[in-house]
Amino acid sequence: MADLTGSSAAHATMPTYHYTGPAGQSYDQPNQAGVLLVNLGTPDAPTARAVRPYLAEFLGDPRVIEYPRWLWWLILHGIILRIRPARSAHAYARVWTPEGSPLRIGSERLAAALQARLGQTAAGSVRVALAMRYGKPSVREQIAQMQREGVRRLLVLPLYPQYSGTSTGSVIDAVADTFKHLRWPPELRMINDYHDDAGHIDALAQSIERWWAEHGRGDKLLLSFHGIPQRYVAAGDPYLQQCQATARLLRERLQLDEAQLLVSFQSRVGREPWLQPYTDETVKRLAREGVKRLDVACPGFAVDCLETLEEIAMQNAEFFTEAGGDALRYIPALNDSNEQVASLAALIVRHSQGWPEFSSRQAP
Repeated sequence: MADLTGSSAAHATMPTYHYTGPAGQSYDQPNQAGVLLVNLGTPDAPTARAVRPYLAEFLGDPRVIEYPRWLWWLILHGIILRIRPARSAHAYARVWTPEGSPLRIGSERLAAALQARLGQTAAGSVRVALAMRYGKPSVREQIAQMQREGVRRLLVLPLYPQYSGTSTGSVIDAVADTFKHLRWPPELRMINDYHDDAGHIDALAQSIERWWAEHGRGDKLLLSFHGIPQRYVAAGDPYLQQCQATARLLRERLQLDEAQLLVSFQSRVGREPWLQPYTDETVKRLAREGVKRLDVACPGFAVDCLETLEEIAMQNAEFFTEAGGDALRYIPALNDSNEQVASLAALIVRHSQGWPEFSSRQAP
């Protein structure tokens, strides 16, 4: 791995910029490159009171629900936000930890591990921060804070390996809305997806292989991706294609065929058709067909969250055993594992080529 510490002489001559604060204070700031990780978000507590504003922001995003705004506003505020917060709070309570939300904790640990991995370069420092698309800390808050700290070049990495307008597209919207209000926005780069990145595929494969070495291998491996409505794909969203590409590359890397490694889609809501086959129907069918031990991984989630820990490891595990299976074994997300940190650090370095803070660095 390349030397990430830099030298005191290099830092002594680090480029600076002059910033005058809103009250007239002057600061000489060293130039920094910033890496902003963005994950979906989480309520502040597993209560209906905390879940309601989170759901209102999430489900109120026109990228997520593509209905006429007036109609969706009536449905959202007249029906959904009166019923769903209590149900969602119950689900969150099942996975909440003494430290808080698993998604927040896991994302913070990943950001800290990437900060330590990237560290300092000979030319300048790299600042890694975490924002949530919905909830706190917001994209706007974190970009403003990074700018105050001297970040003049910003790389945004949404923690969604596969691109969808409902996820990465929404992050792009949030960044653009933030930049519209900045007097002096930093230079900007975005990573739209990394679904077929060789380092990422290898990290997924190593994680699955390590889990098999410890727990034994099940009869089949199911990859469950988050679903989206079929009409979004028909309108041009590349999400389905990218999920299929990730699955194909993992099959090749793990040397499995289509009967051994299956694909399904979870988390559907409403009555319109979503991407199929559905995960809940798939695990029931496999149990009825005689599969006794089913391993499930969720390559669309960088960090474990409600959808993996409650929906897959609890709900769908119950569906599987009730239909006749012995055990559905959930293989954890990459989280802050060495494999994920190394693959994302290499991805960041590659997308930052030409920036002086990365000029002396090779991929970690």
